[in-house]
Amino acid sequence: MASDNFVDYVKIFCRSGKGGAGSRHMRRERHIPKGGPDGGDGGRGGHVIIRGDKQLWTLLHLKFQKHTKAPHGRSGGGQQRTGAEGDDVYVDVPIGTIVRDSETNEILFEIDEDGQEKIVRKGGKGGRGNTHFKSSTNRSPDYAQPGEDEVEGWSILELKILADVGLVGFPNAGKSTLLSVLSAAKPEIANYPFTTLRPNLGIVGYRGSRSFIMADIPGIIEGAHEGKGLGLRFLRHIERNSLLLFLVPADSEDIKKEYEILVNELRQYNPELLDKERLLAISKSDMLDDELKEEIIPQLPNIESIFISSVAMQNLNELKDLIWKTLDHD
Repeated sequence: MASDNFVDYVKIFCRSGKGGAGSRHMRRERHIPKGGPDGGDGGRGGHVIIRGDKQLWTLLHLKFQKHTKAPHGRSGGGQQRTGAEGDDVYVDVPIGTIVRDSETNEILFEIDEDGQEKIVRKGGKGGRGNTHFKSSTNRSPDYAQPGEDEVEGWSILELKILADVGLVGFPNAGKSTLLSVLSAAKPEIANYPFTTLRPNLGIVGYRGSRSFIMADIPGIIEGAHEGKGLGLRFLRHIERNSLLLFLVPADSEDIKKEYEILVNELRQYNPELLDKERLLAISKSDMLDDELKEEIIPQLPNIESIFISSVAMQNLNELKDLIWKTLDHD
């Protein structure tokens, strides 16, 4: 997926349809000159509905189509004819899209299944025709209800990437390089921080026809949970990953400390993230000889770890074995 085409945040304006007015019609036929009321009800206005679509991976299509309006309901007619309903309008979004109220930032709902539908703006009810207001004291009511007004407003759509493995690490830890080597993804790679500005997805083939999805997400920095750098955009995406693969480069001054900083950022943002399975890969390990590796091992955090090198293709099959075993796909 080209990074320029990946959009994970949009603000859209939605307006539902107004309900049709009820009819004030009186029955008038050749042999019934003073018939009673027979006005029908107005039709419901169209809803604006958010719908999940597993074929979508980005909110790009909504970046250029920010206004969605549903048709109004039609007015009722004589002979108790109900007005036509306004057609519902659908806004298709990727699986993992959160919908928020733009004013309160409250989460309204999340789309997590293909075909799932949620009404974001409800169409107005049609007004009742005058036939409903006939009574023993008023045989010929000359009034009917207007339709309910439309509902309009701005909504925020945020996308959380759905992947099996989320790569967690400081900028320039080697996440993009690893993804490019393990999959057919083509992320931007350069020797400076924040090369990855948007998530990249890659399908990693594993021993035959099996595979898993890996997400390279913008690098984290201290204070990410406070919104520093690309922090909040990063953290939002890893909520949906089954396994977190921490990457710390072999030339780090303190691998364990760097890992603990990353874990702390996750804890500050959402403690539930720490319930996920975790693995540690020490990247760029081609610069280490066996003796240096032996010195580093006792200093590593107490989680399953592996030394890898994406450039030298060291231990990448072993890494995939470890990931597959941890995901418990067998």
